[in-house]
Amino acid sequence: MPDRTPYIAANWKMHKTVAEAAAFVDALLPRIAATHHDVVICPSYLALNEVVERSRGSAVRVAAQNMHEEQSGAFTGEVSAPMLAELGVEAVVLGHSERRQHFNETDEALARKVPAALAAGLEPILCVGESEEARDAEQTEAVLERQLQADLAAVESGALAGIVIAYEPIWAIGTGRTATPEQAQEACAFIRDVLRERGAVADSVRILYGGSVKPANAAELLAQPDIDGALVGGASLDPGEFAAIVDSA
Repeated sequence: MPDRTPYIAANWKMHKTVAEAAAFVDALLPRIAATHHDVVICPSYLALNEVVERSRGSAVRVAAQNMHEEQSGAFTGEVSAPMLAELGVEAVVLGHSERRQHFNETDEALARKVPAALAAGLEPILCVGESEEARDAEQTEAVLERQLQADLAAVESGALAGIVIAYEPIWAIGTGRTATPEQAQEACAFIRDVLRERGAVADSVRILYGGSVKPANAAELLAQPDIDGALVGGASLDPGEFAAIVDSA
């Protein structure tokens, strides 16, 4: 099995002003100075440059929370991959359930966004996950396979190693309800099996779990063989809590 470096990402969603983001980074960096993990912060667009500048030379990398698939054009309110890359942003979250649910992001759009991110040198963090209704109907695997096949349709098999997959069961996001380690491992192992159909490079792809991850449950979740990190929501807003999750990986 390839040695997959743990990957811990902080998805701040619509939280933190530029000043608050700066204070967070200043508080976090001393706490993770010794880490060898990949630590990624996903702030708002407005705070991207501040976080990039303050984290230079550290373990922290910076990701945007979304992007448009076109490089430029008449798309009011959107941000393109080249704009992000120019700032020093290294990755981008794509397909988060909140984007799918509240902003009608489709698998067809993601099939364009993922290769656009790769072409710009950005690492896509592609989010997939089932609803509570799908889980209760035992449709988890069907949903995951449909999303993965559709969202990665335009990605060559050899490029899969440049993508991070985040498994985020919708029923566990912001609800305080967390998938058990066994449930999370089962889903992440299935994701790897789907990717493995595209070639052996699947064993190099890092698969994250997201959904009410916090210091109290992180170590048990991250100890699972197919869970290579976490996409952290609420607990990532506090530098002490987020550092504790980084340390538990």
